[in-house]
Amino acid sequence: MRTVRFVLLLGAALVLVVVMWSRIVDGLLFHPTPGVDIRPEEVGVVGEDVYLETEDGVRIHAFWLPASGATRAILFLHGNAGNASHRLPNAAGLVGLGASVLLLDYRGYGMSEGTPSEAGVVADARAGLAHLTGQRGIPEERIIVFGRSLGGAIAVDLVQDRAVAGVILESTFTSLSGMAGGILPIAAPFVRGRFDSETKIANLRAPLLSLHGDRDEIVPFALGRALFDAAPEPKAFETLVGAGHNDTVQVGGRPYYERIRRFLDDVAPVEG
Repeated sequence: MRTVRFVLLLGAALVLVVVMWSRIVDGLLFHPTPGVDIRPEEVGVVGEDVYLETEDGVRIHAFWLPASGATRAILFLHGNAGNASHRLPNAAGLVGLGASVLLLDYRGYGMSEGTPSEAGVVADARAGLAHLTGQRGIPEERIIVFGRSLGGAIAVDLVQDRAVAGVILESTFTSLSGMAGGILPIAAPFVRGRFDSETKIANLRAPLLSLHGDRDEIVPFALGRALFDAAPEPKAFETLVGAGHNDTVQVGGRPYYERIRRFLDDVAPVEG
């Protein structure tokens, strides 16, 4: 009887340790900023606030930025810090390429409810994709998923065996343990399996465009290249010469957007 009780107590303790460790990792990984700091009109685009309900009942916020006459859309998944409004200038440039954009705020970010976690933010991305196909009536094969930094890992998880038009990954890493290995190797075993894009990307069915700055000081260029190498064809890799982690748009300039336009036109050509 004592042995059974000991095993049960040990099991409960291990579960508690795992839960607590997971929360610690989430606290280190996610850095949300509440509210909205920029509005669509401030960056020269028409936009509206939309609210989506996730499969687990969390109410999340997004900006819907329609492009006039567009029949293709981009689901934009941002990085681990700030909120969606900080990405409006980048999203405005994408609207200028003839694609409507749904710019998502993960749970706990911006005006979204809840607390972020790996499973939670992926559920948020699924809600975004469902909004585009359901409420906006855009076929999945006309949707491009654009993930930046941590958003790239979320994008890879989202599109597992999905028939989206294409996937764009910018400044994205192989896995959380891969990132930890270069910063704090002793921590790598404790985050193994978290945001493991290098394994999941083998299931990608859509064309891929990867972009990465060769001076990225946060996500090493080598990790972005390794993730790309693990992906199936068709795929293309674009080195953003001279760009760090947070200045890809500024350093890339017009050629940055023109490269994305060519990809959009290849995978979801302008109709009519």
